[in-house]
Amino acid sequence: VQLQASGGGLVQAGGSLRLSCAASGRTSSINVMAWFRQAPGKQREFVAAISSDSFTYYADSVKGRFTISRDNAKNAVYLQMNSLKPEDTAVYFCAAERNGVIRLTPSPYDYWGQGTLVTVSS
Repeated sequence: VQLQASGGGLVQAGGSLRLSCAASGRTSSINVMAWFRQAPGKQREFVAAISSDSFTYYADSVKGRFTISRDNAKNAVYLQMNSLKPEDTAVYFCAAERNGVIRLTPSPYDYWGQGTLVTVSS
């Protein structure tokens, strides 16, 4: 399985961005899809995840501002980010796993995209 993330960019605080992640290859093995982010000098952290039946879970820091969604027909997952803050600046990674359990740490995820940079200016 290959994951390709896109949609990052530079935005002012309070603005919005929509990230996309397209999966290819053996996509039938994918169950949970998720977004993580990593700011300079920090560890990769969980942002949001969605199960194959669209159950969602969010980090407290983004709850109410970010929305994760997926299109199973297109093998894609999206992250709509509103009311962006400078502290949201990071490289955002999409990830996928096969077992159907939403995990909040990176290690259980089987597949990773290359990352897309989001920069929020103050």
